[in-house]
Amino acid sequence: MSMTHPLTTTTFELPGYRVLKSFGVVRGIVVRSRSIVGNFGAGIQSIFGGNISLYTSLCERTREDAFNQMLTHAGQLGANAVVGVRYDATELAAGITEVLCYGTAVTVEKTA
Repeated sequence: MSMTHPLTTTTFELPGYRVLKSFGVVRGIVVRSRSIVGNFGAGIQSIFGGNISLYTSLCERTREDAFNQMLTHAGQLGANAVVGVRYDATELAAGITEVLCYGTAVTVEKTA
């Protein structure tokens, strides 16, 4: 939870807060490829079945990087929250994937 910003949500409302201003869509985009070493290690893991932790950690780091880029983009606009957060991923080529994190940057204040 330490990597989650407290004022982000997949919904379009933050309970206990009201939106003062909307800045529009913000995003973070990361394009990653798998290394030969990572592919080899994941290939070994796949022989035994189950979770392929090398790929899991690569995906998690990529999503985290895209999320943090989105938060940076929102901060540059003056927002203190992001609502409607979503992720999307596209395979650009074999072994190369784009991960997009996007949402609507807003300024919120706590309600009484």
